[in-house]
Amino acid sequence: MQLKYSFTFGVVGAGQMGTGIAIVANAVGGMYTKIVDINEQRLFQSRKFIESWCDKEITKKRMDDLKKLQILQRTSFHLKNEELFDCDLVVEAAPENFDLKSKVLKEIDLHLKKDAILASNTSSISITKLAAETKRPEKFIGLHFMNPVPVMNLVEVSEQVTIHLMHAIAIAKQLKKETVASKDFPGFICNRILMPYINEAVYTLQDGIASVEDIDKAMKLCCNVPMGPLTLADFIGLDTCLSIMQVLHTELGDSKYRPSPLLINYVNAGYLGKKSGRGFYQY
Repeated sequence: MQLKYSFTFGVVGAGQMGTGIAIVANAVGGMYTKIVDINEQRLFQSRKFIESWCDKEITKKRMDDLKKLQILQRTSFHLKNEELFDCDLVVEAAPENFDLKSKVLKEIDLHLKKDAILASNTSSISITKLAAETKRPEKFIGLHFMNPVPVMNLVEVSEQVTIHLMHAIAIAKQLKKETVASKDFPGFICNRILMPYINEAVYTLQDGIASVEDIDKAMKLCCNVPMGPLTLADFIGLDTCLSIMQVLHTELGDSKYRPSPLLINYVNAGYLGKKSGRGFYQY
């Protein structure tokens, strides 16, 4: 079954993930995109980021001025979910918190047309659980994009219902992304493995076994990865890492997923990583 989509693509949440998803839907998928956020400053920052991304692509000779103009003309920014009324697909890109996502999804659902597909970019929360919060579980899919979205080639999809999986894979393929399919289980594939790895690195730091720099150096040279776990945590956002660990710990009930107290302390202190200027490193 060959599925191809030509439609208006909505994203709710104008942060780094939401903006990245909108860029790919527009620049790669050729779709009209609507970005919605209740925070006007975030919308302004989102627009500036898209313009900056286009300028970098022009510098690298992967885009010309006309393509940039077309992308900006196909992108609109809104403060209210009511503006999603004509979207064929909307992706929720709110922070990784079930109560918040539930609230956002219910609000989006009120304003979508009957046949619109609603998706979540959740990286750890059950798609079945989120779908049940809406009035369209039969049109709800999971699309977990990786950050930064324009660069990372993977979308993780949830094996919830076969037809949902087909739609999710077809949409990802149209955006020129590779897909992996996971059972609908907390953390799916990537974060079920990645987040405990990062959390254990924080425990290693907390226990005084090694410095931040040596923990990262050890794992880079030992595992031949481009960045160490603490640097990676800073880039992801320590608040996001903590939220995902809390989901794993709560949903799976195993003490091995207990978030490091040091990670909790850093988040409470506002040390969220690169986006706040300080995490395990200073930026």
